[in-house]
Amino acid sequence: MGFCSALALWGAAILQPAAAAPVTAVDDEGRTVSLAQPAQRIIGLGPHTTELLFAAGAGDKVVATVRYGDYPEAAKRLPQVGDAHLLDLERIAALKPDLLVVWMHGSAAAQIDRLRALRIPVFYSEPRRLADVGSSLRRLGALAGTPAAAQAAADRYDAELAALRQRHAGRPPLRVFYQVWHQPLLTVNGQHMISDVIGLCGGVNVFGPQAALVPQISQEAVLTARPQVLVTSTLDGRPDDSLRGWQALKHFEPIARQRVVLLPADHISRPTPRLLLGARQLCEALEGFRVGMP
Repeated sequence: MGFCSALALWGAAILQPAAAAPVTAVDDEGRTVSLAQPAQRIIGLGPHTTELLFAAGAGDKVVATVRYGDYPEAAKRLPQVGDAHLLDLERIAALKPDLLVVWMHGSAAAQIDRLRALRIPVFYSEPRRLADVGSSLRRLGALAGTPAAAQAAADRYDAELAALRQRHAGRPPLRVFYQVWHQPLLTVNGQHMISDVIGLCGGVNVFGPQAALVPQISQEAVLTARPQVLVTSTLDGRPDDSLRGWQALKHFEPIARQRVVLLPADHISRPTPRLLLGARQLCEALEGFRVGMP
């Protein structure tokens, strides 16, 4: 089926009469997304967007996802329509979605513009702070017609976040270097969600003032910043080769004092309720490091 044929099929679908009241939500780009009725055929164009939709009670309305959109288990059974860099526009159109939930930094803008030309509503999702996860759940629940389930999930998340914040408030600060990737060496600045997690645990992101959201840095810059703790993520939270460049530096404080934290990647890199699993692990690790410190 060609792109134009898929467009015709999708256009016929949207002419069906609405069966429910209109719904509205503001996305993370500040755009108002309005639907004539709650969405029934949603595509999550990002791993975290798919996970958020399921968490908001809309899993049975998600008809496709992208590569790595693999949580919860039911998401693994969904058809995939591309990845963060290249989308299958014909397949997306053929699925006749009435809402696309897009990861802003993961999807090619030109491709999203082509989907917009089909008049498919697009909700941009880019949570930046821990508090944004609960808000995202509520807004997606509104668009999907699952406000009660979304509200319950958001309330649970907010309560767990508040408890963590209270437990670790006022703890002695620790200087933290977060390694996103090792070749090239990448970190996060103070506007990144991961930096918010570090702050929640009483850590200070040593590269917080950087201008880029995910800046490339040198090993010398890290040594000059003098972090007390090195944090990174791996696929399953187990050691891999990503720390090899640091292990030979016996006088590098995180190595010398064994202050290295390995987190499962999905528990720290995806802005979903599972982010609190990574936050809890990091907070507990930093608290353990504080024991015996002057």
